[in-house]
Amino acid sequence: MGRFAHPRIRVAAHAMRRGGVVAYPTEAVWGLGCDPDNARAVEQVLALKQRDPDKGLILVAAELAMLEPYLRGLNRRARARMAATWPGPVTWLVPDNGRASALVTGGRGTLALRVTAHPVAAALSHAFGGAMVSTSANPQSLPPATRLREVKAYFGTGVHHYTPGRVGLRRRPSEIRDLRTGAVVRPG
Repeated sequence: MGRFAHPRIRVAAHAMRRGGVVAYPTEAVWGLGCDPDNARAVEQVLALKQRDPDKGLILVAAELAMLEPYLRGLNRRARARMAATWPGPVTWLVPDNGRASALVTGGRGTLALRVTAHPVAAALSHAFGGAMVSTSANPQSLPPATRLREVKAYFGTGVHHYTPGRVGLRRRPSEIRDLRTGAVVRPG
């Protein structure tokens, strides 16, 4: 579980296990993450972003197996459809099977999931040992941070740990697709 990760990534994973919020680079922007099973940490992410809890949050993981608890009940065809786009910049809205808290789902009947292709985000997920909350590092209505100094300017000590790394080469956040309908909810 992450024993080969960069020391600062291991420290970030430890901070998440203790209820902290961490900042890390993703494919297009810096993200804020935490343990999705820690309500206080999820609430802190929402407060830092000034985000409406009804919007829900994305969970990212380093590999499909880490999302298994959230995929129970999905048939093989649905799983294959998602797996064909991962790792990569496609987030899927899947039917909520009750495993994620309402803070993560936004109280909706769906849950947003993605397997990341970014090496730092994937290393953090591995070191943490599972899926983690991932949301763009910016207060509501301000542009997402694409540089570490921007994240620090937005959140300062509100974030418990900042990982090393840079964002990927994508210019847009991940595409969001609805698994039930195939509809593109947000172009990527």
